[in-house]
Amino acid sequence: MKFKNTLGVVIGSLLATSAFSALAQGQGAVEVEGFAKKEIFDSARDFKNNGNLFGGSVGYYLTDDVELRLGYDEVHNARGEDGRNIKGANTALDALYHFNNAGDALRPYVSAGFSDQSIGQSGRSGRNGSTFANVGGGAKYYITENLYARAGVEAQYNIDQGDTEWAPSIGIGMNFGGGSKPVAQVAEAAPEPMPEPMPVEEPAQVVRVELDVKFDFDKARVKEESYGDIKNLADFMKQYPQTTTTVAGHTDSVGTDAYNQNLSEKRASAVREVLVNQYGVEGERVSAAGYGESQPVADNATESGRAINRRVEAEVETQVK
Repeated sequence: MKFKNTLGVVIGSLLATSAFSALAQGQGAVEVEGFAKKEIFDSARDFKNNGNLFGGSVGYYLTDDVELRLGYDEVHNARGEDGRNIKGANTALDALYHFNNAGDALRPYVSAGFSDQSIGQSGRSGRNGSTFANVGGGAKYYITENLYARAGVEAQYNIDQGDTEWAPSIGIGMNFGGGSKPVAQVAEAAPEPMPEPMPVEEPAQVVRVELDVKFDFDKARVKEESYGDIKNLADFMKQYPQTTTTVAGHTDSVGTDAYNQNLSEKRASAVREVLVNQYGVEGERVSAAGYGESQPVADNATESGRAINRRVEAEVETQVK
């Protein structure tokens, strides 16, 4: 579980992937930091006092929030029970997950990873080597878009000896490239054109003209008083040349069925002739039909009812927008 054999490969990979992009503090960014730690050693190693660690790190943002960080520091001011200085170094590889958004001034984080430590007393050949599993947390405050200060603490579990050490730390770093879009660029971007509104099609309206021409008893002659109504129907059909109509003749119940059928057909033909010959509606647009006494609309037992049933009806309708 030693890192020395892979240290060169990791450093090379970070440098190879640290090409700067146009924007700051997010995916593709590189952070370089100098830091100081206070190592609170575990009791098993019998050190007389805790050590000061000074070092640096380089990190690469895999996403806007996830950073892979490689760090190196050296141990100072630690002493053994015999008073001799303790010297050594730590190499660590950690992953950091940042909260808030890339570009925010304050970005808390949590971290996890592994480190390798090699320390020993000055003047002695033997050295103590340990591998640690690290977890920690802290926050970065971006003084400018590229300059930040950091404070945090790590718990380091000594996998080889089974003890835990603590290391609070502070650091100053620089951020280069990568990340979220600056607000100014978003504000200056040209707005997308609004789609053209779809035309609202007004619903069609039905327009209609109805004709009801009354006849004297046993007559098929169109009375003068009905010509105005027939002209209104003709004008409507001229205004809407796609329309057609059927004029329907009817009688009262006086007389035989055959006689009344023939009389109703004559009445329908008389109205059609006025429409076509007098008011100029095309003949193919007007047809005539007789229904005899079969479709009364009033009571044939009374004179007034029979007068209503002696009629010719027509209806023309169309849809307009």
